[in-house]
Amino acid sequence: MGKIRYQMIFFMTFLLSGLMLPGAIFSEDLKKQTKTAQEKPLPPQPIIIKSNSLQIDNKRQVVTFTGEVNASQDIFVLDCDKMFVFYKNPPGQKEGEGGETKIDRIVATGNVRIKRTLGGMATAEKAVYYQKEEKMVLTGNPVVRQGKDFVEGERITLFLRESRSVVEGSKDKKVKAVIFPKGKKR
Repeated sequence: MGKIRYQMIFFMTFLLSGLMLPGAIFSEDLKKQTKTAQEKPLPPQPIIIKSNSLQIDNKRQVVTFTGEVNASQDIFVLDCDKMFVFYKNPPGQKEGEGGETKIDRIVATGNVRIKRTLGGMATAEKAVYYQKEEKMVLTGNPVVRQGKDFVEGERITLFLRESRSVVEGSKDKKVKAVIFPKGKKR
């Protein structure tokens, strides 16, 4: 049981460490905070996940959280109906052996809401976080908001390492951005 607990903590440490960067689309404050964070890196904070049930399938290498899933860290809160954490053991490592397990991807589905504690929110029906590429793909009516500003489309891809985003439309749904100009401070 201790090993499973350690694996779960390890998985969750990486789970959504960058998830709340969607608000970066419009935030000048985030650029300043990022620069400060790069100068003084903080140790990773634990992610606390609560759900109605949890299932670990080592054969398929997936952890499933079901029912009122809530994942939180000091910089974000994510709520969804179901979350899957897909992981990979290093080559040659047998099930049950110690070692460093790596997250492949994390899939959050059903009423996905991601909220940064510093402001900004993203909503979608599905969010897929790819650990290796450090990117997140939002689908199912995705919307990213910062204050009154927002952007929406058929699919929103957030390249977290590069601090850039791509919003794609379709034949039926064009990309839409609503940006409120900021006035001069007096």
